[in-house]
Amino acid sequence: MSLRNVLVTGARGLVGGIVYRRLCEFPEHYSMYALDRSRTPSDRVPADIPLEIPADRFIEADIADFAAVRTAVVGMDTVLHLAAIPTGGLGWEAVLTSNITGAYNVFEACKASGVRRVVFASSIMVSWGVARDARRTARKRGLSADDVSVPMVRHDMPTRPIDIYSSSKVWGEALARTYSERGMSCICIRIGTVVTDDRPPEDATTTWCSHRDIADLFQRAVDAPDSLQFDIFYGVSDNHGRWVDIDHAREILGFVPSDRAEDII
Repeated sequence: MSLRNVLVTGARGLVGGIVYRRLCEFPEHYSMYALDRSRTPSDRVPADIPLEIPADRFIEADIADFAAVRTAVVGMDTVLHLAAIPTGGLGWEAVLTSNITGAYNVFEACKASGVRRVVFASSIMVSWGVARDARRTARKRGLSADDVSVPMVRHDMPTRPIDIYSSSKVWGEALARTYSERGMSCICIRIGTVVTDDRPPEDATTTWCSHRDIADLFQRAVDAPDSLQFDIFYGVSDNHGRWVDIDHAREILGFVPSDRAEDII
């Protein structure tokens, strides 16, 4: 494998930092760069896990600034786009700036700069309506949470976003499809529940994804054959009650989760 220039946007965030740190373990394969709008780590980043980014490999920029993004992606082979507002709680304007305009800027800048692959950080939230409806049905029938049966959701099923944040991730996936038609390889990863302490929350054992599993999945997306023009994969660990399909990621990328929530709780 030849040395590949890889840029991680949102590298000061939780998942961005996890992925950046993992790829830095393979300096013979990847020459790593990072972009974020601040040098200060996100509040979700563990304080005891420092992320050392060389000054000459860090670009301080807002993805809402197309010119800055265009400059940052020049010379990159792969861009892992993880920069985003992680919730709709900050309001529409914040989602519009980062998740809508920002996502467009990244894809368009990559296309203009000849970047070969973009790996887009989507979210399991694009399918959340399926699980929500199953729980509502169970409650109407007087069933407990343990008796909720959620149909297995595949990557090729219609999305079911339930809020502005998850809708913005559907937009990002649509951009990935559009730019794959324009010659770039675009891969979407629907990230599950990744948390600071790397332990499954009591209310999210089915959607939890460990740090090493999400890092492994992103690395496999980076290393996927050039012939993979477009695809979508769910990023969750192999949890009991998991309601999203991970067999597709195994078949295409060779991703086999190392962790499951029940082994840690």
